[in-house]
Amino acid sequence: MTKISGIHHVTAISGAAQANVDFFTGVLGQKLVKKTVNFDDPGTYHLYYGDAAGSPGTILTFFPFADAGPGRAGPGMASAYAYAIPAGDFDQITDDLAARGLATAGTGLRFGERFITLRDPDGAPVELIESTAAQDTHGFHSVTLWERDPERTVKLLTEVFGYEKAGTEQEGATERQRLIAPGAERGRILDVIRVAGAQPGRQGAGTIHHIAFRTKDDAEQKEWMERLAHAGHRTTPVTDRQYFNAIYFREPGGVLFEIATDPPGFAIDEPAHSLGQALKLPPRYEPMRDRIERVLPPLRVRS
Repeated sequence: MTKISGIHHVTAISGAAQANVDFFTGVLGQKLVKKTVNFDDPGTYHLYYGDAAGSPGTILTFFPFADAGPGRAGPGMASAYAYAIPAGDFDQITDDLAARGLATAGTGLRFGERFITLRDPDGAPVELIESTAAQDTHGFHSVTLWERDPERTVKLLTEVFGYEKAGTEQEGATERQRLIAPGAERGRILDVIRVAGAQPGRQGAGTIHHIAFRTKDDAEQKEWMERLAHAGHRTTPVTDRQYFNAIYFREPGGVLFEIATDPPGFAIDEPAHSLGQALKLPPRYEPMRDRIERVLPPLRVRS
């Protein structure tokens, strides 16, 4: 039986686009691999960061809304994502961040691995976790799901997606369950937390909009649609997102899940060596390019 191999991408909401670009390309050294627009709102950017090739398992995307009010993570939301940092680089990277005056919002051990938490320009947590499996600093280590009733979500992830339970830890008022997808892909880990006395969350700047899981092609995606329907989870029809095809559904706790195909990838509309340099639009918006470019704020991007 086919199983989910890990995270394809994470999509979040931010405030002003330039501050977002400066942090993720400058502070964290990620590559801007695609500069496009929100396909449902072409007057807003959709920015994709990852490794130089835009590999699944490295992709973090943002809808930057300059006037967005601050959000707050809570039950029924993905609350954090973490990058895997090679063990040999962890101390140097954390020392460099400290030397630049970037205060950490948390440090410690989690399931035996050291981690630090930074805050992005909108106050969202960005976790860096030491990993012996990491080959670079671009791949995801894990994503955290905040649930009011974790067991329903855990049942979906283990019985349908094929994740395996890997232990539980208590961090103060937070109970954290770890689930790991089989294989060796980036972003194999999901942590599911329950927090005693948690207040409701609110979508806005600094929150995660959805998480996307990998599937290898359109045929396998269709299998997932059928399998999820059989398990009582109706998905959307397939949506063409230019760089992958996507289906969406709400898991039992309310987090928006996506299953995205690996192909065709981010080099479908520009050369691999110049990913992220030009504004790319889906064909239906090309006749509106002049108008869209007048509305979007200019961006300075590190080369």
